[in-house]
Amino acid sequence: MYLTKTTAIAVALLTAALTGCASEQEQRAGTGALIGGASGALIGQALGHDTASTVVGAAGGAILGAAIGQATTPQRRDEQLCRYRDRYGRIYTAPCDDRYYNRNY
Repeated sequence: MYLTKTTAIAVALLTAALTGCASEQEQRAGTGALIGGASGALIGQALGHDTASTVVGAAGGAILGAAIGQATTPQRRDEQLCRYRDRYGRIYTAPCDDRYYNRNY
């Protein structure tokens, strides 16, 4: 199966368009997958000089790029939850207050 340059560009544009409708974490994962896939394809082609090496490199690069993009998404304050205990001893979770961020427990 050979991909033409036009098909490859169309796939990249479609992926970028779909990534625009996602959360920040999903956007970073999608961007990482695109960059990793392209880099992996280039490395696979350079090392193996055949289509199979290019496909394997693209797949591996996309997986690794998506994982790195998702893992490096900065956490927002409102997404972090802390555990609290009320006066009756019950434990509950709620968004962390400023004492957590200032390390003033």
